[in-house]
Amino acid sequence: MVSHDAEGDEPHPISGDRLPQHLEKRPVILRFVKDDLSAIASVHDVMNETGGSVATCSCHGSSPWVDQWTYRASGIIVPVAPTERIAVVGAGIIGCAIAFELSGRGAAVSVFDGRSLGGGATQASAGILAPYTEALEGGPLFALTVRGLSAYDGFVRQLRAVSPMPFEYGRPGTLEIAEDAGRARELRARLSAPWAASAGLEWLDGERLEALVRCIHTGAVGALLCAVHGYIAAGPFIAAMADAAQRLGARFHLGTAVTGIDLVSSGVRVHTAGESTTADRVVLCAGSWTPAIDPLRQTAGRIRPVRGQLVRLSAPELRLRHVLWGRSCYIVPWHDGTLLVGATSEDVGFDERATAEGVRGLLTAAEGLIPDLRSATFVDVRAGLRPATVDELPILGPAGDPRIIYAAGHYRNGVLLAPVTAQLISNYILDSAIDPAFSAA
Repeated sequence: MVSHDAEGDEPHPISGDRLPQHLEKRPVILRFVKDDLSAIASVHDVMNETGGSVATCSCHGSSPWVDQWTYRASGIIVPVAPTERIAVVGAGIIGCAIAFELSGRGAAVSVFDGRSLGGGATQASAGILAPYTEALEGGPLFALTVRGLSAYDGFVRQLRAVSPMPFEYGRPGTLEIAEDAGRARELRARLSAPWAASAGLEWLDGERLEALVRCIHTGAVGALLCAVHGYIAAGPFIAAMADAAQRLGARFHLGTAVTGIDLVSSGVRVHTAGESTTADRVVLCAGSWTPAIDPLRQTAGRIRPVRGQLVRLSAPELRLRHVLWGRSCYIVPWHDGTLLVGATSEDVGFDERATAEGVRGLLTAAEGLIPDLRSATFVDVRAGLRPATVDELPILGPAGDPRIIYAAGHYRNGVLLAPVTAQLISNYILDSAIDPAFSAA
C-alpha cells in the first residue's frame, strides 16, 4: 500500500506540560533549550523571536553561547577558541548546512559521503518550507519548524554572500485546497490559532481561489492561504552550500564511504576504504544510514528509512505561483514551468526504487487537484529514503560522549530544518570548545 503525505505536515503532538519530561529522554533539542524549556514550547515566543545574524537565530537569549560567533561572509569573525577539526559524515542537506555553518565560524571541516551531494533523503524532497500546514500547536517539532522557517532568509543571504552558485528560493505562500465543505471547516478553524496573523493566514472563497488559480478543480470550495510559506530548490541549494563551505576551507570527500569510527585519545578517528582521518569531533548526519556507522549505537533501532517518491511534470501554460496542497498530494511550481508532485510515504526498508504504483498514485492525485495536468509532459521520477524516528523528532546533539554529535532523523523536515540544525549543532560544538565544562553539563 502506498500512502501520500504532505512534506512536514504532521508534527508529533507533545503538550507543553509534557515537554520537559519528553526532552529528558533523548538528546533531541535538550542540550540547547534546557535553560528555557517553557520558551521553546511557546509558539508565541518562537514566532516573535527576532532574527538577525545566523549566530543569534539559534537559541533563546539565555543560552550562554549566543552572539559569540559571526560569519566570515559578513566580514567579521571572532576566533575565541582554537580551531576545531570536525568530520561531518553525510553530504545531504543537513551535512552541507553544518559544513557551511562551521566553516564560516572558523572550524576545519572535512565532509565524507559514499555518494554524491544530496544522494539520499534529498531525492524525496520538493523543498517546501511550510511549518504551518496541518501543524498541531504546542509540540516541540512545531516550535522547531517555525524557527526553522524564520532562520531561512538570513541563512540564504549569508550563503549568497559566499557562493555565486544559483538556486531558486521563494516565499510566495501556500494554498491548501478545500475540496469539500468539511475540509473547508477544518482549514478555517486555523484562522483562530494564536499564530494565524503572524503566519499570514487568509481564507479564500471559491471565487477568489478560481481567480488566483484558474486551473483548479471546479469542485474546490475555497483555500487557506499561508503567506509566509515558501520553497527552495533543494539540489542547487545543497550544491551552493557545499561550494560555500569549500570556499571557506572545508574539504569534501565524495564517493568516500565511512567504514568505521573509533574514539581515540587524540579525538575521533574516521576510517574509509583508503585512509583514516583524525578529528576532534564527528557529526553524524548520514540520514537512514546513521545507525550503521554510529560507534555509540545511540541511534540503533531509532531511525528507519521511509521511501518517498516524487514526479516532475512540465506544464508552463498553467502559470502556477503558489505551492498547492490537496488531501493526497502537493504541487510545487518552478520558474521554468516544471512542477514537482509529491510525495509517497512507504515503509519498504532500504528499497530506493521508483515504482509504477507510486507514480500512478501521484499522477492521479495531481490530476484530481488540477485536471489540466492530464496533458502535462512527464519529465522524470525520483525516490529517496527519509530517516524517520518513532516520534518524528530529529535526534540532535551529543549522547554518551561529547565527541560524537548527532544531527539525524529529520524525516520530512530536513530541508526546512537544515539552517536551524546547522546553527544549533555549530553553537554546541564551538561553545564546548571554548568551555570544555559545557560539554559535560
